[in-house]
Amino acid sequence: MKQLTLLFTFILALNGFSQDTYKGDGPYSQLIIRGVTLINGDGSPPRGPIDIVVENNKIVSINVVGYDGVPIKDEDRPKLKAGGHELNANGMYLLPGFIDMHGHIGGEAQGADPDYVFKLWMAHGVTTVRQPSGRNALELKRQSAANQIVAPRIFEYTGFGSGSDKPISSPEMAREWVRNNAKKGADGIKLFGAEPEIMAAALDENKKLGLGSACHHAQLSVARWNVLHSARAGLTSMEHWYGLPEALFTDRTVQDYPLDYNYQNEQDRFEEAGKLWKQAAPPYSEHWNKVMNELLDLDFTLDPTFNIYEASRDLMRARRAEWHEDYTLPSLWKFYEPSKISHGSYWHYWGTEQEIEWKHNFKLWMTFVNEYKNRGGRVTTGSDSGFIYQLYGFAYVRELELLREAGFHPLEVIRSATLNGAEALGWDNKIGSVQIGKLADFVIVEENPLVNLKVLYGTGAIKLTENNEVVRVGGVKYTIKDGIIYDAKRLLAEVKSMVDNEKAKTNWKLKQPGVKN
Repeated sequence: MKQLTLLFTFILALNGFSQDTYKGDGPYSQLIIRGVTLINGDGSPPRGPIDIVVENNKIVSINVVGYDGVPIKDEDRPKLKAGGHELNANGMYLLPGFIDMHGHIGGEAQGADPDYVFKLWMAHGVTTVRQPSGRNALELKRQSAANQIVAPRIFEYTGFGSGSDKPISSPEMAREWVRNNAKKGADGIKLFGAEPEIMAAALDENKKLGLGSACHHAQLSVARWNVLHSARAGLTSMEHWYGLPEALFTDRTVQDYPLDYNYQNEQDRFEEAGKLWKQAAPPYSEHWNKVMNELLDLDFTLDPTFNIYEASRDLMRARRAEWHEDYTLPSLWKFYEPSKISHGSYWHYWGTEQEIEWKHNFKLWMTFVNEYKNRGGRVTTGSDSGFIYQLYGFAYVRELELLREAGFHPLEVIRSATLNGAEALGWDNKIGSVQIGKLADFVIVEENPLVNLKVLYGTGAIKLTENNEVVRVGGVKYTIKDGIIYDAKRLLAEVKSMVDNEKAKTNWKLKQPGVKN
């Protein structure tokens, strides 16, 4: 037994975890959460006060125990059993656990290890993450499922071709790789583009196996294979927006690249991408509607990740976000800075003209996404953090705000963050809404996030009291995953301690790019 314990400790250490890390409270044979206002993921309006009873990680009852502003009668409340635990959340707001559909679990280039990333996610109520390529997370997935580590539930979508001894150059090789990926325990694949016959074979084989799929339609392949081709071949979701404007072209087949464009130049990639939507068919035009309707018929999922491009339209806002000071690792900040090497560090000379183009780009992009939702299409919430000044957890909340900007009602925003993600993962019978029989994944916050989504940020929202005092309110109070209660603010404090320790090692202070003193 001692040898097994030492081995497990060694495995955790390899993955960036400390043996004495905070583990949360529970799970309990019975957990009763008292007095909440429920904001469900199914689009229904808030209601409360409600007591929610969980037994062995399953919701067993949802009890309306009173009326707004009327004292609750104890005799009307569910009873605590021997060995049970009671969580007093009177006056608080409870939502289903959030699902980040585009979450990379750190990276060597960023110097971000899993423990840092996981705690930032959990501190912001993210209880489930789909990783569309990145570090091999199969062992982390197992550990999270067993609640051996503090981490969201992980769905692993392996990058197509990763782990292969040689490049995949035929449909037969593509099918073999997909089969092997499934055997290893992955939940799906993430594609970036390939020869059309290889894309078709990979998606067909993946569909036969019943696995999910995601695709970032990279510019290197999109001229011959756009979103429509992928969706017809069996792709279940698209990442970002690449490939969608190309499907909407009516007077061209390729993006209007400058003739001195170089894909290996990050400034070129992102500056020209900001001019792409205006090259597509205009909103509500015949071709625009035709493409949308076909994607709807295919039950296709859009995972826009608006936030990861927001610095393109307002660099200073993203660069000066208040959480960087306390929660961004020095190595991650270095990765963000202008560079010709780091992906997404395209600030070689980013100015007003580039930002204006991206503002227009966002308007057209958001119009498509909002109308797709209005017509019954599935839109999910993903963050793609760890790039372009977007920090894990914080960026997820920003994505909620950007969905609101796109035209989503706050209840539609929450549905995008919960039930829609669960449906896209094929787990809507287990997570995504608060229903009897589902797992105990919850977010509890003291302020109403429908009124102000900013209360979900770990740094909270600024408020002026009746006594003319400036205070911070909000921040997630509790994140509950698999019936285990985590103090979200404690998790965030542990992240700050990690960052402080890294700063102390090198006497590092956050400085804006180009500032010498």
